[in-house]
Amino acid sequence: MKRSLLLILGLILNILAYSHPWKPSHYVIVDTDGGIDDMRAITMLLASPDIRVLAVTVSPGALNREKAYIKIKSLLNSFYHEGIPVGINRNSAFKSPEFTIPMKAIWGDETGINPEKAPDCFTLIDDLLSHEKTRISFLCLGGMSTAEFARKNIPLFRQQVKEIIWSSNGLSDTKGFNYNIDPTSSLNVLKGEIPVKTVRGFGQEKLFNEALVEEIRGISTKYGEKFYGFFSSEVAKGHDFLYFATDETLALFLQYPEYFKTDTSGINSESFPSQKEMLMGGLVRMLKCETVSKNQVIKEMPVDPEFYFDDIQSSVNEIILKFGVDEWTSGVLANELHRHLGVFAIVGVKMGIRAREYFNTGVDEFSTTSFAGSLPPLSCMNDGIQVSTGATPGHGLLTVRNDTVATASAEFTYMNRKIRLTLKPEIAGRIISELKEINFVHGLDSNIYWELVRKNSIKYWSALDRHVIFLIEELY
Repeated sequence: MKRSLLLILGLILNILAYSHPWKPSHYVIVDTDGGIDDMRAITMLLASPDIRVLAVTVSPGALNREKAYIKIKSLLNSFYHEGIPVGINRNSAFKSPEFTIPMKAIWGDETGINPEKAPDCFTLIDDLLSHEKTRISFLCLGGMSTAEFARKNIPLFRQQVKEIIWSSNGLSDTKGFNYNIDPTSSLNVLKGEIPVKTVRGFGQEKLFNEALVEEIRGISTKYGEKFYGFFSSEVAKGHDFLYFATDETLALFLQYPEYFKTDTSGINSESFPSQKEMLMGGLVRMLKCETVSKNQVIKEMPVDPEFYFDDIQSSVNEIILKFGVDEWTSGVLANELHRHLGVFAIVGVKMGIRAREYFNTGVDEFSTTSFAGSLPPLSCMNDGIQVSTGATPGHGLLTVRNDTVATASAEFTYMNRKIRLTLKPEIAGRIISELKEINFVHGLDSNIYWELVRKNSIKYWSALDRHVIFLIEELY
């Protein structure tokens, strides 16, 4: 009997261990002062599927709060992560020296970004912590004013924040720029009840050398391209100090703490990098979005065109180059599930990935309501959404509405936010019109019909850019 109970307990624990294979290891809120190393560190954090950036808060430091907000919003928008909320700390009185490099560097398109409309960061933090039950890490890339005010005034901050990780030259350093943005807050947080982990940079040793920058150049993700774009920009040329790593080291510490040496003092600690070569490789993996396994059965989806049928071989590289491996992989799996190549299955794939991109989530992390109904061809969109988001009926995350007029649209709810994506009417109309014409001429029972549908699907898979074809509405 005792043995049976132990076996049952072991089985339950094993199920629990694998019940959320896509759950990231780290949930974080990032506080930034707009430094150029912040831009690179945040890019690394966003790139890793093992780290979930819940929000970014902005306080004065390297830049003033308004200019830092514009830079951060433009950076997030350039990655199509418009749904990551950004709040401003308007309490800090620190007067920024307005460093030239971060000011002149291009983080993204700043057109139309208005800091006056930015929410208060403390209201944002309180709201987020009331919806996210996983304990989080609060990352300080600048001063401690935001962390101290939140610690004193937001009860959930003291309950939900398991650690504050701070880019600093150690627990006893009182001369550093980040400490002196707000010395009183720095001292109070270090004496507080939340563990503080300080992370040092590489000191006088460069992390970024020509070989590493050249390796980054070959990374085809949008994060790798952003990284290399900075190093190859005019503003970066001739500034050797930009090859040192400060806040980037904090991002590496979060992902790879085993490559650091750590000294503790009470509940606090200070860490410094000990395995440079390993960290360089880790940085590359982060920018490649390869910090966790993405599949459950196969190690890797083939990208060699020779692996696929003749009629799609010429499109494989084009689709991957234009839209990324994630869209390609999801498209392959969706069409295998669907048992034929279908245009609306492809639309569903593109829609689901765009929603994940918007919130910067992995799969299984939001619920979806589809308005495509249950009648083909429009309902084929549901299969694409399932595969690209992990929101399936089996997970209880997908609802298909049949009580309204069917449309190529779906709503995606993540924590306390909801958006609706709708395929632009002119595109949906053109696709449906073409399918009706093929059906009228050849009929559903004709092999020619399915051959033409397949040909149309490949065409639209290559042609439809998910960043262009959808209308996005923020519902709340």
